[in-house]
Formats: sequence, C-alpha cells, structure tokens
Amino acid sequence: MNILIGLLIIAIGSFGQSSSYVPINKVKSWSWESFWLIQGIFAWLVFPFLGAQLAIPDGSSLTELWSAGGSTGALIYGMLWGVGGLTFGLSMRYLGIALGQSIALGTCAGFGTLFPAVFGGTDLFHGDGLILLLGVCVTLAGIAVIGYAGSLRARNMTEEEKKAAVKDFALTKGLLVALLAGVMSACFNLGLESGTPILEKAKASGASELFALNPVILLVTMGGFVTNAVYCIFQNVKNKTGKDYFSVSGSVLLNNVLFCALAGVLWYSQFFGLGMGKSYFADSPVMLAFSWSILMSLNVIFSNVWGIVLNEWKGVSRKTIIVLISGMCILIFSLLLPNLFG
Repeated sequence: MNILIGLLIIAIGSFGQSSSYVPINKVKSWSWESFWLIQGIFAWLVFPFLGAQLAIPDGSSLTELWSAGGSTGALIYGMLWGVGGLTFGLSMRYLGIALGQSIALGTCAGFGTLFPAVFGGTDLFHGDGLILLLGVCVTLAGIAVIGYAGSLRARNMTEEEKKAAVKDFALTKGLLVALLAGVMSACFNLGLESGTPILEKAKASGASELFALNPVILLVTMGGFVTNAVYCIFQNVKNKTGKDYFSVSGSVLLNNVLFCALAGVLWYSQFFGLGMGKSYFADSPVMLAFSWSILMSLNVIFSNVWGIVLNEWKGVSRKTIIVLISGMCILIFSLLLPNLFG
C-alpha cells in the first residue's frame, strides 16, 4: 500500500510538471528568454525556497542543514543540470510538448537512474542491480516506441502542418537538443544523491520524512537557476529583448508574471512530489533507486496526454496512434516492474 501511495504522489507532481508548459501560450509580448527567466525565478528559487522551509526543524536553519556536507556537489550538479533545463525548454520549442519531452526525458531517465547506482558501487548484473537495470531498459523501450510514433507523425506531415502544430518545428535540431537536454538533466538526480548528508541531518533533527529532501532540491535548483539566468540575460542583451519587462502595459505585465508563477509552481511540483513519494519507498531499496525513472516515465505519459489535448497528434494515421498508445502502456508497466520482481 505504501508503494501505491508513493506512486500516486509522484504521479500528481508529474502531472503538474507536464502541465507547466501550457501557460507559455498565455504569456503575451515577451520573447522566449524573457519568459524563461521569469518563470525560472519562481520554479527554481521562490517555490523551492518555500518548500525547503517545511523541512527546517525548530531552532535550526537552512544553512545549518546545508553544513552537513554535499552542498557544493549539489550546487555544481545543479549548474550542469541547468544546461539540461535550458535545452529542455528549447526541445519543446522545436519538437512540441509530446515528442520533445519524450526524447529528453527518456535520456534523462536512463542516465539519471543508472549513474547514481554505478557511482554508488551497485552491481547492475546481479540482484537488485539487475532488477534496476531491467526496469530502466523497459522504460527506455517504452520511450523509444513513443519516439518512433513521433517520427511517424513527422514523416506524414507537410512542412505547413508541422509549423501549424509546433511553430518552430525542426526535427534534426530538436532531436540533438533533446538528447543533450536529457543527458545534462540527469545531473539533477546526481545532485540529490550528493546532498544525502543534508537529507539525513534533516531527518535526524526532527524534520518530517515527507519534506526532508526539499533543502537538497533547493540547492540543485539554485545551481540550475544560475546557468539559465546567465544565458537568458545574454540573450536579452543580444536580441535587445531586455525591454520586454518594461515595455508592456500593467495588465499584460501582471498577466505574464501570474502565468510565469503558475508555470513555476507546476514545474516544481514534480520534485516536491518526488521527495514526498520517496518517503513511502523506505522499505524498498529498488523502488527508491528507481524513483527517478518512475518520475521521468510519468512525465512522458502526461506530456503525451497534453500533446493529444493540444492537437499535436491531430491528423496522424491510425498506425501512429497505436504505436503511441503502445509506448505509453509499456511505460505504465515499467512503473510497477521493479516492485513485482523486488
């Protein structure tokens, strides 16, 4: 029962993340870099900071928890993840929500799950390590099938139809960006692993296990914010879009900030939910190790649901839809596979 509760919590957070790109369409008169910077303030600073407050025991502070060790590693991995977060947004721009998230998150699921296990000395060919490897392989198979559905869609669409579904559609460029995004995004989970001493100190100090991971999440997102802020400000200067923040009317500015905040809280909900969900996996080491892949799988599933809702799959052949649904079913199966063998 605990595992099912944990999966449900992670799923709720995943749905939030997969919905976080929808508010983009409500932002008016701003360039991509302007939107990305403002939503990043909410997604990577404001809401993670508020979430971290829930894990601070009475008489303690964030800096005291961070002094337990691992803070530098979490920040550095966060900065590397920031490159993934930046290119992740670009993959949505070039491939759309469904295909962009599928490719990026598939790569992220594999590297983000296996890297910490390998670095921790886990034998991937025996016992729990083999179960973990099998689960990741099934996840990647499901995402590969969804990626194939995306290629079928692109093959059967005219250039005009591609532009209608995704304004800046560019398959080759999008695939390269999405793969880079996935590899670098895997550093987020490495950052969480690096901050394990902080997690343990929070729990030992009396913090609820539901929220004990939040101070580590804040460190990683802070590192990511630095990378993204530097790039967005550079683009503001280069493209002369810095005026975006001041040239719109008061009502448009309020509209944009509110939708940026909505995108930010929806994005952050995936990691807030991950921390809570993992607390229910305490008795299952395999599910704990596989939790990152679970989150990525759910993100792919929900992103494709949104892709369908937003008509990104409109007009495709029956074969393409069957392939897409088959991939999503494989991903759903992958969520419970480690527990079945564990």
